[in-house]
Amino acid sequence: MKTDPKKETERIIAFLKKTFAEQKIKNAVIGLSGGIDSAVSFLLLKRAIPEKNIFPISLAYFSPYVAIPKKNYDLSIKEAVDACVQNLGVSRNDNVRIGNIMARVRMIFLYDLAKKNKALVVGTENKSEHLLGYFTRFGDSASDIEPIQHLYKTQVYELAKYLNVPQEIINIPPTAGLWQGQTDEEEFGFTYEEADQVLYYYFEQKLPIEEIVKKELINAKKVIKRVKENEYKHKTPYVLEV
Repeated sequence: MKTDPKKETERIIAFLKKTFAEQKIKNAVIGLSGGIDSAVSFLLLKRAIPEKNIFPISLAYFSPYVAIPKKNYDLSIKEAVDACVQNLGVSRNDNVRIGNIMARVRMIFLYDLAKKNKALVVGTENKSEHLLGYFTRFGDSASDIEPIQHLYKTQVYELAKYLNVPQEIINIPPTAGLWQGQTDEEEFGFTYEEADQVLYYYFEQKLPIEEIVKKELINAKKVIKRVKENEYKHKTPYVLEV
């Protein structure tokens, strides 16, 4: 699973440049969470197009995720989310429904600002999240271009070090920021490091789960169980074939 960070960086930058040129769009909108995925995606984007053409946006509910340049946007989604929660009668104890609303409200903001600035929405999803189904449909899964979706989370960390992402960002426990104290790995019940090994063996090496378990990956069955439980997210919407 090791990557060559230099070659990978060059490959992603070429991909970004090619996509923006083909779409004849100069500007980009990207949501910054303060975490490693958005930091890496932002730094790659800055190497692909002029920084003046990038509109980074912080879309926090609890508190601002990260300081961003004043010429861009630091917006609160709290009022919009609270209005949805109230109008839909969602219980304040239902973290999942409220979290999904947050993710989808953020995407409304991102796409509206992309429209305003004639920009593409740049996503920040990694391959681990994608395969585990750890995303909200039509929320954080929505984007126009994904620079790091082909990289496992552990590979994103390799790239972060190469790109000199600040250590304080690298050290932040991965979180979707959907409720107070939430972390990805606590919610999973396993680490990204372990998940990535299991996912690699299962999807890239095509090993059966029984063989993966033998590699002393004690949570292998739990990882694949989550994959299978969320497979439907990759198949919707279901359509009638003609």
